[in-house]
Amino acid sequence: MKKFGNVLWGIVLITIGIIIGLNAIGLTHINLFFRGWWTLFIIIPSFIELIKSENKIWSFIWLVIGVVLLLCAQGILSFSLIGKLIFPFILVMLGIHMIFRDAFHKKIGDKIKTLNKDKGNFEEYCATFGGQRVDLSGQEFKGANLDAVFGSVELDLSKAMIKQDQIINASAIFGGVEIRVPTGVNIKVKATPIFGGVDNKVKTEYNESLPTIYINGTAMFGGVEIK
Repeated sequence: MKKFGNVLWGIVLITIGIIIGLNAIGLTHINLFFRGWWTLFIIIPSFIELIKSENKIWSFIWLVIGVVLLLCAQGILSFSLIGKLIFPFILVMLGIHMIFRDAFHKKIGDKIKTLNKDKGNFEEYCATFGGQRVDLSGQEFKGANLDAVFGSVELDLSKAMIKQDQIINASAIFGGVEIRVPTGVNIKVKATPIFGGVDNKVKTEYNESLPTIYINGTAMFGGVEIK
């Protein structure tokens, strides 16, 4: 899916380049700086993320916001009216996301609840206005809570031992969490992105004979990355 995203960005750049070139030699007179052209910096990335991302709700919200701002800039809609409606719209979309997220990921959610019964025994890694890197090479991993608040936490499990299903509760608030997982495990993600993103770059076929790492990720104006 990442490659597909790169293809979409490539098409966008090629299209812009062709338009600029044709305008330069006088074959076309397409105005790239129309009223509201700046909204394309919201619309295009949101559209691409909507296609390639597993968690589409915020991509959809930003796409709608971009389109609405474009319509306002074109004089089709009123900025004052949209200003009054934008906040309730976000609340409604967030509510819909929470309802359907639980419906579609019920099995993962139930497993996370089960594993979190031993949450008090998990290792705690926290970074506030700083960074922390944890390398568990050669060690058995038994679950962790990761919290990054205006900071970053990197958990390297690439050479750790995973003997049974484990869970990682990752929270990024105006910060970032990076999780490097080993081969030979399944990865299941439950994401709660709030003006942030939870990006799972590990794409493997599910194998019942392998242990599973469940990642319960929350990103608020931040990001959680699994790779």
